[in-house]
Amino acid sequence: MTFRRVGDGRPYPDHGLTQQDWAAIAPTQVRLDDLTTTKKTLDLETLLDSDSTYFGDLFAHVVGWKGELFLEDGLHRALRAALQQRTMVHARVHTIGKNQ
Repeated sequence: MTFRRVGDGRPYPDHGLTQQDWAAIAPTQVRLDDLTTTKKTLDLETLLDSDSTYFGDLFAHVVGWKGELFLEDGLHRALRAALQQRTMVHARVHTIGKNQ
């Protein structure tokens, strides 16, 4: 299994982070099999496009909530990593809740 599970939507409350807020979070390595996706589908054309990971943040955005890590943004990057036989992806991780 590439991901912990495939989710559909964001089960956690809105964190209100802007792109600038995300950029202030230092990236870390996250295991792909610890991630729950927030999208059930992806656009294969976008995945195969050589520029698909060129624009936007270089790192995936992961939200920690209730002991689970949700891949909020960066599904294409994570899937590319899996296709290259990598088990980790670089991500910015924001935790919601008491244990931030």
